[in-house]
Amino acid sequence: MKKNILIAIALVVSLSGYSQILKPVKWNTTVKKISTTEYDLIATATIDKGWHLYSQSVPENGPIPTVFIFEEADTYTLSGKTKEEKGHTIDDPIFQMKIKYFDTKASFTQRIKITKPGKTKIMGEVEFMVCDDSRCLPPDYIDLEFNIE
Repeated sequence: MKKNILIAIALVVSLSGYSQILKPVKWNTTVKKISTTEYDLIATATIDKGWHLYSQSVPENGPIPTVFIFEEADTYTLSGKTKEEKGHTIDDPIFQMKIKYFDTKASFTQRIKITKPGKTKIMGEVEFMVCDDSRCLPPDYIDLEFNIE
């Protein structure tokens, strides 16, 4: 009996070594000064080959859209909504609808206005979903940090 338990444990441990956590999207952040009080917060996604990151705007019953949430603070205000690049619009075979997505790279820009001068750290989060031609991964959440000097 002990031998069977040891074999089962060894099998589980060896199989877990083969399991792979897929992270096909890497995010980085930059800040671009527009004026003395305005800045663009830029979140750039680098997407592995074969994967698609979906737009902020997708039809109902489609994939989870990309969503940006910025922590509220008294040091800045958001100016408008987060903008995205052009991307590609296709008839998606998985969701059977027209969907806008990005492959290889995507940049999203949120303009802000500084209300208190000085160094400012802006925290945010992006929720997103990615699919390849045969599967979709569950939605993921990544913390974003933007530093204004």
